[in-house]
Amino acid sequence: MTAAEKTSHPLITGYIAALSAEHRRSNLTLRNYVSDLADFAGYMAEVAMKDLLAVDRPTFRAYLSTLAERGIVRASVARKVSTIHTFYRYLVTNAVLGKDPLNGVSPPKREQRLPRVLAEAEASALMESPEAGDAYGLRDRAILELLYAAGVRVAELTGLDVDGIDLREGRAIVRGKGKKERVVLLGTPAVSAVERYLVSARPQLASDAAQQALFLNRNGTRLSIRAVQIMVRGAGAAAGLPMATHPHLLRHSFATHLLDGGADLRVVQELLGHSSASTTQIYTHVTEARQRTVYTDAFYNTWRPGRSRGPTKTGTQTTESAGEEGEVNARPARQRS
Repeated sequence: MTAAEKTSHPLITGYIAALSAEHRRSNLTLRNYVSDLADFAGYMAEVAMKDLLAVDRPTFRAYLSTLAERGIVRASVARKVSTIHTFYRYLVTNAVLGKDPLNGVSPPKREQRLPRVLAEAEASALMESPEAGDAYGLRDRAILELLYAAGVRVAELTGLDVDGIDLREGRAIVRGKGKKERVVLLGTPAVSAVERYLVSARPQLASDAAQQALFLNRNGTRLSIRAVQIMVRGAGAAAGLPMATHPHLLRHSFATHLLDGGADLRVVQELLGHSSASTTQIYTHVTEARQRTVYTDAFYNTWRPGRSRGPTKTGTQTTESAGEEGEVNARPARQRS
């Protein structure tokens, strides 16, 4: 079965068409659904030798085993399970099947991995990495400042229009998952960077005065998600950061630095656009791990030299060192005015 045949299965195309009509999923989410269902359809046709409607729990568990053998990470497996479950529930709702054949099958438990975050000094270095001598540098600085100061997702940033940002009030309206709109706040550095871009850079990039997109590419059209990802990675390398940088790293850092500074969890949840506080809770674990690192380094190395270090939590993926954990503020470092 070719890739085209996998994705052109009438049940899959009908399901994706129904989701598209709801206007509640992003294009990226729909592409993930297509990819997940095509992978499963290929397994059913080529390995299990069954039609999609003939699936049963043993067959599905065997499919999950092949994912583990292929080295697919648990988070991706969990997403595939969720996608396939939802697909079969759709078939039941539309009377294609009488009952859900996968009822009772649970996804594997996700690995408890803490997100990486930037130290405040690293965040500042990243913001200043693009050269401010041309239109592209000014644009890239404005993008980095917005990603960090507002904690927005990359799709939310690229979807911004000029009239969606209010520099006088220091806020912007973004459209997140499920097409839900929310207000995000901007600090002084972000406002200044975006203002410089709008005055000195965007007019040079705009080939059409009617173009409403805030961030433009060299063709004068809306900047793509991929272009932002490439830019952020390059800016991190230019800044000499020790880890690969990506837009979501700045979102992680935004949330963690807010909580480090004493911000209320509910406030951070609203700023991030999380529907559940449990999603935001992961950042409190990052903060706790960072605090434990500060405690053990300061107490055992400074105040009680020669003594063994206290218990530490292993597995944390934060990049902070003890020397970078000084004063705390209730806002990310770059939002201080």
